[in-house]
Amino acid sequence: MPEYRALLRGYHRFRSAGYRDQHRRWEQLAEGQEPPVMIIGCCDSRVDPATIFDTVPGQAFILRNVANLVPPFEQDGGLHGVSAALEFAVTKLEVKHIVVMGHGACGGISAALAGHGEPDRIFIDKWIGLLDQARDRVIANEPENPQHALELEGVKISLGNLRTFPFVAEREAAGQLKLHGCWFAIAEGTLYELDESAGEFLPVPEAS
Repeated sequence: MPEYRALLRGYHRFRSAGYRDQHRRWEQLAEGQEPPVMIIGCCDSRVDPATIFDTVPGQAFILRNVANLVPPFEQDGGLHGVSAALEFAVTKLEVKHIVVMGHGACGGISAALAGHGEPDRIFIDKWIGLLDQARDRVIANEPENPQHALELEGVKISLGNLRTFPFVAEREAAGQLKLHGCWFAIAEGTLYELDESAGEFLPVPEAS
């Protein structure tokens, strides 16, 4: 299929340019990783954190899922992929920052606003159920743009859930770990950062 061939052409460009230019760095990364930052983003194809933050290999430990959600700390014997990645990043890689990045036009947020019960949503409904209470609050407040409002609330929910993990809370209290929330506007290409004390998202100033 042409779509897959396009990926292979991209790999060939990487081999002829990116890999060649950073060959020494790739050799070092083969021995291990020490990323200082963990980014939790959405799996939406339009919002690649490595592209938005212009990172280099090894700079960020990136976890992507539907609607950039973090579940609360639980020990119920289930399969907890997000929690496992978080535990590894914090306790083994010892990242110094965790960034939760939401974005505009998020399909997961749209699904949360639409409610539950669609027959083809076997797994999505339970996952976006993490937003049920926030969705109800948003709808009750009757905002002009509920989609945007819930996208911002989703980032706050994930930050709150991060702090239910003992190893996160302990390191944050000790000043060893900092949590950040942000939201990316796709059409503008603008990143907004959460001021937790004010509860507002403000655009990141342009570099001088």
